[in-house]
Amino acid sequence: MNSRIIFLRAVNVGGASLPMAELRTLMTDLGATDVQTYIQSGNAVCVPPGDPDDFDRALEKAIGMKYGFFRESISRAPEEVKAALAAYPFDAEETKGEPKRSYISFMVEPPTTAAIEKAQAYETGDDSWQVIGRDLHVFYAHGAGNPSMKAASIGKALEVPATARNLNTVRKLLGLASD
Repeated sequence: MNSRIIFLRAVNVGGASLPMAELRTLMTDLGATDVQTYIQSGNAVCVPPGDPDDFDRALEKAIGMKYGFFRESISRAPEEVKAALAAYPFDAEETKGEPKRSYISFMVEPPTTAAIEKAQAYETGDDSWQVIGRDLHVFYAHGAGNPSMKAASIGKALEVPATARNLNTVRKLLGLASD
């Protein structure tokens, strides 16, 4: 059994309503087992049938057919999520021990060097970000609700679909995946 942590982009925001009970049903109908969801923002843990990328695409298609909107499904093996968490480049002193201000954006694929250079042109103020592989690590000095940088502009410059989770959520999903 190879579990996966599923991150759906932009669920339950901007009119894209997807109840987690219905997400669990969709995933089960697609053949996933041991399906669990966490909070209302498109986080799940499951054992997908077959190839995980094929499952992600099937889940995207099923959501589109049932709800009429497209949302990327970005999944990682628990070991990959654990490695992304361990690689978080901003230390506890810098982040003042605030995991709610610390995020990992899981990207579909690594951005190009040119895209990273373009994103680096944006002013970040007190905030910090760094791309490591296919993960964008972000620290919001004053909280995500009061950013110094324009994260959407940086994300657009990177040219890769992504979805962010704070470190508390990442840790909780790792815990669910190990249960």
